[in-house]
Amino acid sequence: QVQLVESGGGLVQAGGSLRLTCAASGRTFYSYIMGWFRQAPGKEREFVSTISWTGASTQYADSVKGRFSISRDNAKNTVYLQMNSLKPEDTAVYYCAASIMRNWGITEWYKYDYWGQGTQVTVSS
Repeated sequence: QVQLVESGGGLVQAGGSLRLTCAASGRTFYSYIMGWFRQAPGKEREFVSTISWTGASTQYADSVKGRFSISRDNAKNTVYLQMNSLKPEDTAVYYCAASIMRNWGITEWYKYDYWGQGTQVTVSS
């Protein structure tokens, strides 16, 4: 079991950047697949990015590919989401999640076992 806490959200202008941080508890953090999801008002929670246990493999939603970058530091029990060239449509609450599944390419929210409380990202036009 792990506990996740997101931070780094805020208000930025279109074209700006933010880096989100997810701090995790637990001695076996490295064994979890980690992911980022987001949810805008009136919309379903959607996949943003995921990273494998070792960080060797990553995957991104088409809407953010080329702009966002996920990484993890297992020694610090931390996963990051670097967001560049932000657009107003990126505005949402961003959630960090952890999965105990074997494969790294998990994009469905219901396949993740643990969630943070979310951090608000607002991009103005």
